[in-house]
Amino acid sequence: MRRFADLHLRPSIEDRDQVERMISKSSELGYQMIAISLPPNITQTKISRLQEICSDVNLDLVTRVDFSPKTSKELLHYLRRLRRRFEIISVFCDSKSVARQAAKDRRVDLLTFPATKIYKRFFDHAEAELASNALSALEIEMAPLIFLRGSPRIRLISRLRKESAVAEKVGVPVVLSSGATDEYLMRGPREYAALAGLFDMDSRVALRTLSEIPHSLVARNRGKLSPGYVAPGIRVVREGDCCRRA
Repeated sequence: MRRFADLHLRPSIEDRDQVERMISKSSELGYQMIAISLPPNITQTKISRLQEICSDVNLDLVTRVDFSPKTSKELLHYLRRLRRRFEIISVFCDSKSVARQAAKDRRVDLLTFPATKIYKRFFDHAEAELASNALSALEIEMAPLIFLRGSPRIRLISRLRKESAVAEKVGVPVVLSSGATDEYLMRGPREYAALAGLFDMDSRVALRTLSEIPHSLVARNRGKLSPGYVAPGIRVVREGDCCRRA
C-alpha cells in the first residue's frame, strides 16, 4: 500500500486556524506525511506544537525551510547555518548562478523554479546533470496548474513537459507537491497524478513522485540528522547500543 507525501504546504505559520485546517485536510485527502514551509528562526517549541497537531490526525510532519538566495554566496551562507536544523532544504532558483550552485550542492534536497516566469526556469540538461550527481530532486508544484488560466498555464505545461522529460532521461528524481497556500488549492495524490498527465507524466511514475521518492528523501535526511551519523555508511555506535537493540 502506498504512503503518500505532500512535501510543500505553505500556510501562514502565525495563522493557527489555517495551519490546523490544512493539516486536517491533508489527512482527509489520504496523505501520511506532509512538510510545511517554516521560517528559519522558528523555535523548537513551535515545531513541537505542529508535530502534535499532525500526530492527532496520524500525519508525520517533515520540517522544511525554503531559501530564495540572490547569489551563490548567500545560498552557501544559508546552507552552512541551517542545514542541520531542517529535514528538507528547498532552494527557489531565481537566477542561473543560484540554480547551478544549488544543483551541485549535496546539502540541497529540492530545486524549485518560478511558475509564472518561464524564462527563469533554468532546469535544462546541464542543470539536470549537476542535480543527478548531487542527488537533488526537481520539485514540481501543482497548485499553479490549478489557479493559472489561459496562456500562462499553457506555457507552464509546455515547460513542465520538457523538464520532466529531461529529468527522466538524466535520472533526476522528481517530487510532485501541492505548493498550496490554503486548503482550497489542495488535492488528493491521485488527483495530482492525473493532473501530471497534462505534461505527459505517466500515472504510475506520478504516484511514485508522491510516495516512494519523497519518503526515501526524508528517510535519507533523517538518517543524516541522527546523532550517530558521520558520513554515508559510517555511524558511531556507542557501547551498549548493540545490546539494547538485541
